[in-house]
Amino acid sequence: MAENASSPYEYDGDYEDDSSLEAGARLHGTMHVVSMVIYSIAFVLGVTGNGIVIFITGFRMKRTVNAIWFLNLAVADFIFTFFLPLGVAYVALGFHWPFGRALCKINTAVAFLNMFASVFLLTTISADRCVTVAWPVWAHNHRSPRLASLVAVAMWLAALALSCPYVVFRDTGSSPFQENVTHCYNNYALSDGFQGEEMAGLRESRHRAVVLTRFVAGFLVPFAIILACYMVIAAKMRRNQLVRSGRPYKVMVAVVTAFFLCWFPYHVFSFLEVSVTAVTPQLQSLLAVGIPLASGLAYLNSCLNPLLYVFVGRDFREKLRSSVLSAFEGAFSEVSSQSSLPASKCKASAEAECHLV
Repeated sequence: MAENASSPYEYDGDYEDDSSLEAGARLHGTMHVVSMVIYSIAFVLGVTGNGIVIFITGFRMKRTVNAIWFLNLAVADFIFTFFLPLGVAYVALGFHWPFGRALCKINTAVAFLNMFASVFLLTTISADRCVTVAWPVWAHNHRSPRLASLVAVAMWLAALALSCPYVVFRDTGSSPFQENVTHCYNNYALSDGFQGEEMAGLRESRHRAVVLTRFVAGFLVPFAIILACYMVIAAKMRRNQLVRSGRPYKVMVAVVTAFFLCWFPYHVFSFLEVSVTAVTPQLQSLLAVGIPLASGLAYLNSCLNPLLYVFVGRDFREKLRSSVLSAFEGAFSEVSSQSSLPASKCKASAEAECHLV
């Protein structure tokens, strides 16, 4: 998923001497092995875990707003991890892409579709929590599975629109250094009508635009909204002395935190790669190590969520005693716990004000 000219998984740099070349080759070889291990782990855990979540939320649980949110998150992660064997094969074949141009485009587009869909859904869930706490009467009257389904469809359409550039720019081409090797890479030029510096400038400007759009739309704005929502929730809870059911709230915080920790390094290295003009051997080594690790960490996010659903919010021994189904149902349940306010005060106010969903 890195934005290198020749491949989406490694950094291509020129080393100054033979010793640096040998060291760089060893470093690349090590990172390729690490990448394949990470991708394989993410595939096994992601397909299995998200498959279980899809089965439970889609077929075994009552159709609730929370179940719809987490079902859509699991679908995004499942589709992404399902395509990971292509990445493993690509690295194992020495960055030779034998699967054709169509799969080259689809594979990358699916990865970023997952990123955008996940962060948009997490933002929507945070906004849903905020509305329920700040305007409980309105939420009680209008919050419904049908509305949640419509909002989820809108989030998918927005994610699909932002993933289109990766379908347009992703391309396959022969390697100038290796015979019979085809790379799957970002072809930001797209045209033979530009030559020399003009083509380089066009490629650089499009590359910067893609990275900036991805960071702003897929990270900065959503997380600003998420933080604002949780600040409102915290203020409302403090003001009304509300007692919340800890399990679903902790699950949501854990999922958002995991997404931030897994994707932030990737955005940092994307900016570093596209912004730095003078490439030094030290920077080459940093990018050669950092880009595969940051990409692998982003991939692992897709298999973390099912684990967080089960193991966050309850005592671990209780989890071991409970069944998988009951554990997931507890994580996805609608939050509705009684307030610590006296019963007389509860009766005097709207009933929804004495609950936190």
